[in-house]
Amino acid sequence: MRIGLRLFLAFFLIVGVAAFFVMRVFVDEVKPGVRQALEATLVDSANTLAELAADDLKAGRIADGRFAQRVAQAHARDPQAQVWEVAKSSVDQEIVITDAGGMVVYASTGRDLGRDNSRWNDVYRTLRGEYGARSTPRVPGADDDSVMHVAAPVRDPDDPSRLLGVLTLSQPNRSVEPFIVASQRSILARGAWLIGIAALIGIAMTWWLVRGIGGLNRYAQAVARGEPVPPPRPRRDEIGDLGQALEAMRRKLEGKAYVEQYVQSLTHEMKSPLAAIGGAAELLQEPLPDAERARFAGNILAQQRRLTETIDKLLALAEVEQHGWLQKRSAIAVGTLLAQAVDVLAPNGREVCVRCDAAAVAAVEVRGDPFLLRQALRNLVENAVAFSPDGGEVVVDASVEAGNVRLRVLDRGPGVPDYAQERVFERFYSLPRPDGGSRSSGLGLPFVREVARLHGGAVRLYNRDGGGAIATLSLPAT
Repeated sequence: MRIGLRLFLAFFLIVGVAAFFVMRVFVDEVKPGVRQALEATLVDSANTLAELAADDLKAGRIADGRFAQRVAQAHARDPQAQVWEVAKSSVDQEIVITDAGGMVVYASTGRDLGRDNSRWNDVYRTLRGEYGARSTPRVPGADDDSVMHVAAPVRDPDDPSRLLGVLTLSQPNRSVEPFIVASQRSILARGAWLIGIAALIGIAMTWWLVRGIGGLNRYAQAVARGEPVPPPRPRRDEIGDLGQALEAMRRKLEGKAYVEQYVQSLTHEMKSPLAAIGGAAELLQEPLPDAERARFAGNILAQQRRLTETIDKLLALAEVEQHGWLQKRSAIAVGTLLAQAVDVLAPNGREVCVRCDAAAVAAVEVRGDPFLLRQALRNLVENAVAFSPDGGEVVVDASVEAGNVRLRVLDRGPGVPDYAQERVFERFYSLPRPDGGSRSSGLGLPFVREVARLHGGAVRLYNRDGGGAIATLSLPAT
């Protein structure tokens, strides 16, 4: 299982379990909470009604007096109330009044008159000066259809210490059931919204974390494969710090390996020129004819130039290879780039015509480092000139194909042998010149390949129909 899925499942599980228990507590507390509120309301109403019934109960007209008439009128009403989307069209409360002995003397429903209620908890406790209340099934055995009874003492208006009887106010619990169900439904709906929002937050947080970790993973994989890659994007968190630490470690490790590799390469390439210089220097210490002395001195100078060229190109290649990305980019006109690369060429005394054809891409631009691109194109032209016969022609042109600018250098030299097709871009690999001249340092084409990579392009060297070679540098057009 991937880390992103694990993070999301862990986050969602924690939030989901917490939300479930919280909602469960709320849902479970709704019913007792509503019933407790109902009981508190019944207490207030029962005590108010007890005061209103006191005069009629004392006068012995509780069954047909003013109090009974008003209660009957109240029960005949239609409240036409809309309480929290629940319609209420009747008065659900019932009133029962017992005398001081617990016998029923009034019932708003007209039932149970004369019944002994003295043993019912509400009447029993109230007659003894305590708070009396009970909840019993409307029908015996129907525990899910209960009625709440709350009692209040009815006292003599002239002597409050004298207890005349007990008024019991009752209301079916089913009358508040719609409000309980609505409350529970509302809690569950909002809980579902909570879980949904938590899931979205979890997805966003997981994506944010996985994006950072995935970037570091791709960076580390590319480094492990030896691919040049830009450092991770800076971030102001621990992932950003880790990315910077990985980049610093990579630079140190690659720098050490890079130095070791180039020291070995440079040592290998310097052995032959140094041996030639050493041999010529020893011979110059002996008496020699002037012609021989001049030849050996010239050999020393030629080897010195070869060493200088090798070191300079090796340093230039090392600088380019160390850059995993371009340090700067700017817009470069392709026509200007071709003209600059050709104008500064010195054919080294060879009778070779270098022709530039940039009219077709006069308005086309590429983005990159102007210096590196000029150097890369110059290397390709110099290489073509070096392999062209006297009186030959080197053509430099450009075209746009499929969103890419294709820069070409064409010559009429001997071309690329089959055995060298796969090796021409290796460091220090070079082919003999057609005129028997000394080989090059073998660093020009590797330099061009690295410049092409930095610019998101590619370079190819292949044979030309009719003889010669074509070097193509492809770059993305702006």
